[in-house]
Amino acid sequence: MESRRSRPRLSPAPSLLLVAASAVPTLLPAPMPRPAPPSGQHLAPVAHPLDAPASPPASGQDEAPEELEAPGIENLFRLAPGLYSGGQPGGDESFRALADLGVRTIITVDGASPDVEAAGRYGMRYVHVPVGYDGIPADRASALVKAARTLPGPIYVHCHHGKHRGPTAAALCAVAVEGWDRPRALGWLRQAGTSPDYAGLFDAVSSFEPPTDEQLAEVPDSALPERAEVPDLVEAMVGVDLRWEHLKAVAGAGFRPPPDHPDLDPPHEALMLAEHYRELRRLGESEARGEGFLDRLERAEQHAMTLRDALRPPAHGAPIDREAASAAFDAAGTDCTSCHAAFRDRAG
Repeated sequence: MESRRSRPRLSPAPSLLLVAASAVPTLLPAPMPRPAPPSGQHLAPVAHPLDAPASPPASGQDEAPEELEAPGIENLFRLAPGLYSGGQPGGDESFRALADLGVRTIITVDGASPDVEAAGRYGMRYVHVPVGYDGIPADRASALVKAARTLPGPIYVHCHHGKHRGPTAAALCAVAVEGWDRPRALGWLRQAGTSPDYAGLFDAVSSFEPPTDEQLAEVPDSALPERAEVPDLVEAMVGVDLRWEHLKAVAGAGFRPPPDHPDLDPPHEALMLAEHYRELRRLGESEARGEGFLDRLERAEQHAMTLRDALRPPAHGAPIDREAASAAFDAAGTDCTSCHAAFRDRAG
């Protein structure tokens, strides 16, 4: 079996060389020139990055995650020698690139079913721990940490595009396994492009306390499936209804947080509604209902984002445009009514 040291790896972006060592091109790092040693002396061997210890010393806190390039993978970063983050692999060449990095375990926090078979062809296994855009519950955080600590590494963590949920999950793993502190983990979210609109994701990192060994021992193996059961269409619609009820309360309070629910953040509620619609479009059951249903979900997502923009307070403390907010709210409500009439409320 080929040794870990000799396995080809990806280089930091953008310096990549294509080496046609076989019928399939493999990405190798561009060679770095080394200074000639004084006469009679020899240079010491250069340690490979993946041979470094999994937990960096305290001085490593200053090392920023390193952006890489790989075919079919968005937003790919090396956070530590044993931890990578990015988007969903886009086919065999993407899985091959991850294998070239030495990745042994892939953790996806996306709702879509992972391509377990493709990963297996390249000697990797999947762990599916789906999370939402509003945060990472404690049980899911413990499952992520247990996977990162106990399964073969290096670990690759991904969501759909590698910008929001995936970097958040990777940040928790970095804190618990790589010894990162919270400021570094929050800085990583900003580097990855995680939107500050997803307050729950930032809260998940800022409030994260790594689980103890005793708590990890209580995480069952069933919490680390290759494919998790994702919410079906009915359960997903329950999430839509909850956000819509929150937004109706916001509208009733003049598009402000209602007095009996002061914790509601109006633009965030609209954003979460949009994300529910987006994830609904990716469900197999939604696709089975045809293009008409998918088109309605896409239109509903767009209207929810328009509502989010209308509910955002302008700069310098100016009030929101309530007329624009009301129009956006009415459009979003029409989406629900028309979709129910076409699909939910039909006889038979």
